[in-house]
Amino acid sequence: MTLAAKEAVGANFSAEAMRHAQALTWAATEKIAETIRPGMRESEALSAGKALLASLGMERIWHPVLIRFGHNTLRTFGEQSQDDPILGDDDIYFIDIGVMWQGHEGDCGLTRTTGHDPEMRRCASDAKRLFEVVREYWQTHGVTGQALYAYAAEQAESMGWKLNLDMKGHRVGDFPHSIYKPGKLADLPHTPSGGLWILEIQIAHPTRPFGAFYEDLL
Repeated sequence: MTLAAKEAVGANFSAEAMRHAQALTWAATEKIAETIRPGMRESEALSAGKALLASLGMERIWHPVLIRFGHNTLRTFGEQSQDDPILGDDDIYFIDIGVMWQGHEGDCGLTRTTGHDPEMRRCASDAKRLFEVVREYWQTHGVTGQALYAYAAEQAESMGWKLNLDMKGHRVGDFPHSIYKPGKLADLPHTPSGGLWILEIQIAHPTRPFGAFYEDLL
């Protein structure tokens, strides 16, 4: 399939609407993060997050809301959480939401910590930093999706983390982008265009049972 076919959009697509949807999705994610406190169960945070999204005027949730605590931060999008952990005073969690606004798909993810564990705090910070390093590499060198994730894995290792290559990034657009069956960003043998692809970064601690996640629009 050609890049043009993978990046096809509908008649109502608007680059401005995509940016607007992404901005609203980030604002919603930050609001959810503000509600999460130590002592909550993961399931409680998830229920509260869904309720908050419903109150914000979004059109629909286009992919399942994920909130992962502690050891579940190592789980990928397609995996179920293990148990129903309680968020501790020194703990880590991430949020991943996909929400539609004005017919366009917003998608973002972030990691937060609740205490002062230095490795958890660095892991959360480095997930975002790695995203920024990889995005700059794409902007500067115009590389393929395949080369982008190879570079991400190298950079993660240099930071002391392991990149989860099962989280490969994906297309977004006017809903539903999936009708174009574009595949994953990490498998793309072309240079991705801006405003249409989500770069997903999930890293894991080399020895301890936690990781961090960050994603945003390229």
